Amino acid sequence: MSSRTTPRTARPGRTPTPTAADGGRLRRWQASWRPGAWNGDATGLTVVTVVLLLVGLVMSYSASIVDAAEAGDPFGVFRRQFVWAAIGVPAFVLVANLDHRIWRRLAWPLLIGALVGLVLVLVPGVGVTRFGSTRWLGFGPLVVQPSEIAKLACLVWIADVLERKRPKDGALQTPSHLTVPAIPLLLLLAALVLAQPDLGTTILIGLIVGAVLWVEGLPGRYVGVAAVLALGAVAALAVVAPYRLRRVTGWLDPEADPLGTGYQLMQALFALGEGGLFGVGLGSSRAKWNFVPNPETDFIFAIIGEELGLLGATFVLCLFGAVLFLGLRVAYAAEEGFGRTVAFGITALVVGQALINVGTVTGLLPITGVTLPLVSVGGSSLVSTLVALGLLVSIARATPPPVSRLRAGRAIPRLVHRAGDDT
Repeated sequence: MSSRTTPRTARPGRTPTPTAADGGRLRRWQASWRPGAWNGDATGLTVVTVVLLLVGLVMSYSASIVDAAEAGDPFGVFRRQFVWAAIGVPAFVLVANLDHRIWRRLAWPLLIGALVGLVLVLVPGVGVTRFGSTRWLGFGPLVVQPSEIAKLACLVWIADVLERKRPKDGALQTPSHLTVPAIPLLLLLAALVLAQPDLGTTILIGLIVGAVLWVEGLPGRYVGVAAVLALGAVAALAVVAPYRLRRVTGWLDPEADPLGTGYQLMQALFALGEGGLFGVGLGSSRAKWNFVPNPETDFIFAIIGEELGLLGATFVLCLFGAVLFLGLRVAYAAEEGFGRTVAFGITALVVGQALINVGTVTGLLPITGVTLPLVSVGGSSLVSTLVALGLLVSIARATPPPVSRLRAGRAIPRLVHRAGDDT
């Protein structure tokens, strides 16, 4: 074979990239599931998840002890969170050790179950109402939030649909292939979640769908137009609902009404400032003594900043930065489209939710009621996040280590070269 026809991947110093045409994808699928073959990304994600969970358990006890003691049981909130963690950790381990492609078979059952749960929440007498919103379903002592299940179900279902479309014509770059049925599903979920009402979760679902469509090739101009329309819709919803409008005005100028609309943000900023560089000490927060509302849920980052200082808050941010770095590595190295899409979507969900929560606590964004993943108190959120991260670890485990990929790739040019010689 002449140098003109020699494949570029055969040149020394270049790592060849197998394609579906030369059987590389089939070869990778056959070797993708190797129990016990943990690579660095999977191990790193597991370690980061465990550390975030431990930080969350410690801070959930510290932030909730005052309100829990006033309710008669100082350990009540922590005990419930620990029970949810005891449910979520085995779920994380189980999902991390399963072939992630199994989730394609669960896409429809998950989506249907999430939709049924979102509808049941709105049925009078069935949904559980707290803090003016009806978002939960009660199952004995446990209370489940269907919208948390809906986030993961939406991601898995859209990834499955796009993967089914991909082999047919390879035209996923066309807007019609990408946006249908993703956008209709987004509108349906948004309508059901907004009816609770829960604008924060609606924004997160929109973030998931937008991230998936963008990574799958939706042109930037469509993403930009969608982002503008979404911001306009959020602004309209804020104006229509008086309590949302008060949140926006309190965010724009909290000092104008420090005891009213700006109270929550001002107290959070005071708590962060009080922490300084090293913090006032674990368990020594003064803001949690009925100054910062919801200190164990929406505003737990303010308690972290006060008790652990700038160093502790930065450490938590670095943990989410590690999730972003490792998650993008997993998505980039994924061997097939479904795994790549799900990995990117999970990374966008976890990191995006963390950024929104931190942004609201620090005053960069209006208050939306979004919790800090794995750290804030909330059973459904904790379990669903652990399952999502377990799925991300499963995708990382299914990706052959770099040495295996290199060896597999080196065999392909030789096979192609022999075929050329025979001709």
